[in-house]
Amino acid sequence: MLGLAIAGVAFATYWLSNRAFDAGRGDLFYLADAFLHGHTWIAQALGPNDVILLGGHIYVPFAPFPALVLMPLVAFTGPVTADQWESGINAGLAAAAVGLAWWASGRIGVRHIGDRLMLAILLGFSTQIWWVTTRGGVWHTGHLVATILLLVLIGELFGRRRPVLLGLLVGAAFLTRPPTAFAAPAVALWLADAGSLGMARQSLAERFNGLPWRGWVLLALGLAPALAGFFAYNVLRFGSPLESGYALATLPDWLQALRAQGLFSFAHVRMNVDYLFLKLPALIPEFPWFQPDGLGMSVFITSPGLLLAARAPWRDRRAWLLLLAAVLVLIPTLLYYGGGWLQYGYRYFLDSVPFVWALVALGVVHRGPLRWWARTLIWFGILVGIGGVYWAYHL
Repeated sequence: MLGLAIAGVAFATYWLSNRAFDAGRGDLFYLADAFLHGHTWIAQALGPNDVILLGGHIYVPFAPFPALVLMPLVAFTGPVTADQWESGINAGLAAAAVGLAWWASGRIGVRHIGDRLMLAILLGFSTQIWWVTTRGGVWHTGHLVATILLLVLIGELFGRRRPVLLGLLVGAAFLTRPPTAFAAPAVALWLADAGSLGMARQSLAERFNGLPWRGWVLLALGLAPALAGFFAYNVLRFGSPLESGYALATLPDWLQALRAQGLFSFAHVRMNVDYLFLKLPALIPEFPWFQPDGLGMSVFITSPGLLLAARAPWRDRRAWLLLLAAVLVLIPTLLYYGGGWLQYGYRYFLDSVPFVWALVALGVVHRGPLRWWARTLIWFGILVGIGGVYWAYHL
């Protein structure tokens, strides 16, 4: 019940933050309506960018799973009404993520109510979750759905570890935010015990036979529908299983110039590292005395509470697997041309945040309750998040 109450307070906070902002990009609702009518294109472009004009139809490049989730709602209300409700829908999704953070921290082993509350606040209000919920739009709804899926995945990893369910969750996350698929190797290794990975004195044959082959097959079976759906969706739209549409979408000139260097390229790493770790806001003489430029802002400013992941028990292999998942998911993000604009902080890092957040929770379990200095880091991120609500309306 307490988790539901926390989610309710979170919903009210998010809705008060975002209800006056209209992103004007409810593409997912119109894509859901297209699916309900048996096709993959939408009736009209909702903006000049991130649309694809091909064969007399208008397509969007965005991953389809959130639209599948929204189909029952759109079937009931129609796409226009659902689009008008977007601020409330996104507030509900973000609140669900906060509630799931409460639940997942319990699965990880955090028992103290105050610590579980701070961990839920860290995820919901000391990361870019608050920003993407306030700004809304098709890009940000995808982040919220992916975060929900990854939190359920983490809860299952610390719970029953059912391979088929793990595969389904990774697959759904992939069809929401494609970089999350790179967490799959870490999930697969999670199913193996330490001995089977060569940490015991066993022969090579014994180690091979001790590997969780059945679990890996079931994990692959769970992941297979998403992969098949991805390829089929691309073929239906563009005639190629490997064409997602991101290489075809309309862009402003400066982003088109970046994409010309490669959809994924080492040429983009320096830019993305700057947006994620180094970029600082400008100081201004009037309220609120700092101004972001919309390109990015250092995670050390926006989410210093995530530094508490360093407290994780590094003798526990689960900590290393969570770190591996976070890093693997970050790799395609750093290689990607897009940069995440328009953003307050580096929103693409949200694909890795649930795994880093789980490291923070694991640190609480093994190192003890959050001390005053740790809570101060989280509260600082909340203050920066409040600034994000202001700049959502003024950038």
